[in-house]
Formats: sequence, structure tokens, C-alpha cells
Amino acid sequence: MDFEDFLGRLETRLDPLGAPAGPAGRSDFDLDPGFAPADDRVLKAAAVLAAIVRRPARWTMLFTERAEDLPSHPGQVSFPGGRVQPGETAVEAALREAEEELGVSRALFTPLGAWEPYETGTGYRITPIVALIEPGFALAPDPREVAGVFETPLSFLMNPANHEVRKAIWQGRERTYYAMPHDGKFIWGATAGMIRALYERLYT
Repeated sequence: MDFEDFLGRLETRLDPLGAPAGPAGRSDFDLDPGFAPADDRVLKAAAVLAAIVRRPARWTMLFTERAEDLPSHPGQVSFPGGRVQPGETAVEAALREAEEELGVSRALFTPLGAWEPYETGTGYRITPIVALIEPGFALAPDPREVAGVFETPLSFLMNPANHEVRKAIWQGRERTYYAMPHDGKFIWGATAGMIRALYERLYT
């Protein structure tokens, strides 16, 4: 993977930080448009941090495994993130949540930009923020929220051949979703959908 080319794409193709957020451009319903809810439903604002670790041999993306006793999405792989609090921007929320979940100072992340908001079936409108972080940081995950932290190579995530389309029964109906299993970790659902959207933003 050409890291300089990738960085150049991030710098020129992401939405600028602080730019007014548009409507959700991607969603859990991209592969199942028949499941899309009414356009007038009220969505809760959230933000996640897609942190890229600039390791010398290969750049990676940072993920968390959610604690098993959380009320929503227990045990699933996700980006650090959560709800946007009153008075916060999406960038501020993503950095705050990353600091709280990972135990890594927000000052170590360099935010670059955002890509299109993502609507979830559970009623969230998520703004994904890309940030760079240099190796050498120490993790101290909050065990109340995070069961584990791992990294996946960007060369894997930005290869569309690894963007599997799978089906499963949910609430009695067949649903379709993206999945990107790698090295024993199962990245899927909204997180995989956002990665797919980032790939399309940068390379198509």
C-alpha cells in the first residue's frame, strides 16, 4: 500500500473539519433499501474516531471490542465513539470518547476530516472522523466499556476484495450487511459499512 498516496487522498477527499454536516449519506439500509424507515424519523447525533496508527512497516486502523455487559451491541467490534453532547462538535465528541474508552490523551490524535454521516437501524446518525496517531501511545481501556483493543492493516481494509456481503435473519427477516473478518476479529455491520463508505470516498 502506498502510504503517501493514501495520506494525500485523506487530505483532499475528506470533508473539512467544522464543515456543516449534511444528511446521512450512508446507512444500515444501503444493501437492504426495503428496510429503510420513514425519512422524518428523529436521529440521535453520534460520532466515532477512525484512528489510523502510522506504524513504520504498515499503517493500521484502531478498533475496540465492546464489553459483553453493555446494554447495546455487546461484544461487537466498533470504532471508539458515542453520542454528541450538547455544545460539542462531532470532532470534540469523537476525541472525548476515544480518550475515555482507550485511555489515550486526545492531544495525541491529529484529526484530518470526516466522511458522510452514517444512519444506523437503531436510530443514530454517526459522523465518522479520521485522525492520525503515531506509535508509542499507551492504552488503558475502560473495562466498563471496552473488552479489548486491536489494530487491522489498512491494506486489508482498503481492499474491496475483503468487503464481504453476508446475510442473516434479524427480527424474522433476511438482512444483508458488510463483513470484514481478519485475523480472528469480525468487523461487520455499521462499522464495516462506514469503512466501505470511506473506501468509496477515497478510491472511486
